[in-house]
Amino acid sequence: MTPPVMTVSQSKMIQQFPSKEKQPPPVKPKSPKKKGFLPDTKRTLQTDLAAFKVLMKQNISQLRGQAVPVQCDALRDILHVIQESWATPSYGRDLAYSLCDYLRNEGGLDIVVENCGSVTYDIQLESARVLEQALTTDNREHVVKNGLDIVINMSCKNKEDQSLTRCSTGILENLFKHSKDTCKKVINLGGLGVLLYACRYSDRETQRHCAAALANLAIFGGAENHHEMIRQNTSEWLFPLAFAEDDSIRYYACLAITTLSANKEIEAAVVNSGTLDLVTPFITTHNPQEFAYSDHSHLHGRAKEWLQQLLPVLDSKRPEAQSLAAFHFAMEAGIKASQDRKEIFKEIGAIEPLKRVASCPNKLASKFAAEALSILGEEVPYLLSQQVPLWTVQDVQHWVSQVGFGDYSEAFCQFQVDGDSLLMLTEENLKNDINMLNGITRFRFLREISSLKKASDYTCCDPTRLNDWIQSLGSELSKYTYQMVRSGVDKNLLPFLSEDHLMKDCGIINGIDRMKIMQAIRDGFEGRGSMASLQLVSPGNSDAIDSAFCNRPIDVFISYRRSNGSQLASLLKVHLQLKGFTVFLDIEKLRAGKFDMNLLNSVKNAKNFVLVLTPGALDRCVGDNEQRDWVHKEIVAALESGCNIIPILDSFEWPVTESLPLDMRSVSFFNGIRWIHDYQDACVEKLERFLHGEVNPKQGRTHDCLSKASSIDILSPASELHGHGPMFKYDTTKQPPLINGMNCLSDQASSDNHG
Repeated sequence: MTPPVMTVSQSKMIQQFPSKEKQPPPVKPKSPKKKGFLPDTKRTLQTDLAAFKVLMKQNISQLRGQAVPVQCDALRDILHVIQESWATPSYGRDLAYSLCDYLRNEGGLDIVVENCGSVTYDIQLESARVLEQALTTDNREHVVKNGLDIVINMSCKNKEDQSLTRCSTGILENLFKHSKDTCKKVINLGGLGVLLYACRYSDRETQRHCAAALANLAIFGGAENHHEMIRQNTSEWLFPLAFAEDDSIRYYACLAITTLSANKEIEAAVVNSGTLDLVTPFITTHNPQEFAYSDHSHLHGRAKEWLQQLLPVLDSKRPEAQSLAAFHFAMEAGIKASQDRKEIFKEIGAIEPLKRVASCPNKLASKFAAEALSILGEEVPYLLSQQVPLWTVQDVQHWVSQVGFGDYSEAFCQFQVDGDSLLMLTEENLKNDINMLNGITRFRFLREISSLKKASDYTCCDPTRLNDWIQSLGSELSKYTYQMVRSGVDKNLLPFLSEDHLMKDCGIINGIDRMKIMQAIRDGFEGRGSMASLQLVSPGNSDAIDSAFCNRPIDVFISYRRSNGSQLASLLKVHLQLKGFTVFLDIEKLRAGKFDMNLLNSVKNAKNFVLVLTPGALDRCVGDNEQRDWVHKEIVAALESGCNIIPILDSFEWPVTESLPLDMRSVSFFNGIRWIHDYQDACVEKLERFLHGEVNPKQGRTHDCLSKASSIDILSPASELHGHGPMFKYDTTKQPPLINGMNCLSDQASSDNHG
């Protein structure tokens, strides 16, 4: 069959996107008549490839020596051809790869790369768009060898141009899949900095590229590049991506952070960022097979090389990392089965690791690994319950063999060691009873038991959920849960425990761990530490009040409306964390739709209360005299506990003061900061000065306990409203607004402090 041949002018008559009108298309030459360049009927890989090659060759010939508009039109046509290829069902991947090879072989890729350094903006932008779509495996190799400097230099120079940044982040997403050395080169040229800067943008496509690029870098980069990612605060900047509304953005951000957490050398830094806490909520609310078809970016799955790089994460000791890796392999199993490419899993050696995970106590990971094996037609191995105290002797035998101590499994069987006995074993038992004579072997085995204790589910023997309380102090301490429960401890007895009880009855030998538990008991059951002294001091004793205020453990509590304030709230968290503040941002309550009363304790334990006000943020508070709204509850708690309240206004207009409930009405009189996305750094700089001792006009005192920085002059809203406030000066050029000659942002008092 002779493939259809189309001229460039004819191809432009058939637009990529269909008309929104239902009536027959008009007769004009450029009216949209078809969905793409080719008709939908009688299309095969061979006919499409032949037709698209003709179109591409004609357009490549116009990329040199032609006027700028002609070159731009040719680049757009090439882009549309490649995009339609990728979107073609069934054989789209093969079609796109063949066309991208053709683009390279005909010299078009070299022209596109060269154009990325063009001084003509339109040519540079259109070329970047083509390059983003054309970076297949061989084309990545070609660009790395022949134009990496040009491409990364374009990205760095234009990081504040959102259109070019959208393309640059997509290009980086592909380049980070090349090799460890390429990852290192790209980082050294400034590519990682471009990605992290772009994390602050709200553009969804840019955020998707950033999340996927950082996931690729984490997977392909290796230990050396992981350290550089931590040095540049990547784990913190992943937070707003993992907190996004778009599921694909969240997913790849979670994949990036879990891959980093699997590296023991940087695990502590990753955990401290707080981003890892967002992984489990994502996994528990998604199904791998449904997620695979929720977005076209997952449609073809990942390449064999990519999956092979992810494989080690399946054996991670971090439960979040292991669970998300198993989730991805379950998703890929469904995709590859539909493509009749299940053999990939055997080629990369994934079957045995999946079987190990399928039989491990990690409930989520074992479920997804078993799902993947079932889809692949493999036998699903023996599944261990996560409730270790209920294990049988056979369960213990299986676990002992699984963690690499199979030589001792018969001894565990001989002495009838069940789950309860396993969790209570001592080093002396291992040496004298199990005959584990080598000290290093005992150390390794006890380390496995410690990990098992931290992963175990104790609901069968822990009715007061003591383990939840212990885990809130730190996951490392949960290795003591079973010893405490077995000794008769529950949450109701905590106020009466002594250090002697912990050491002699609960067997907690480590003195530092005993100290941590006892300190938490004192803080939790003796009036919550500094808050008790704050509530008991005389109102006239300002020194005692200031001392109690400065001793609050949380620097900043961020309150926000989930519907439209989460992105700004997460950005503020990152900015403030990187400046050394301890920040509390609740990540669960709004996803679950519930209000956790413990949040009020967090508000009361905070020195500062940052109130993120996005459009309509206080609408639910209007007329809410019974405090049913959670933002209302948090504001009242902040007012009652004397927090330094700082409203952040993002396109927000205050409601009429009298419409707000009386118990929160005064919040509208606090000095606020008008947030401008294009000047984030200046906004954060001003917020930092507020946090470092800004006079609160409502209370008339200065909190300077966060640092030695002196406070800036801020008058009360009433004086500003009457024309006696500081002079505001706006620069008409593209510079941030100026206040008293300083580069800090604030809107006029009539807007920021509207009552």
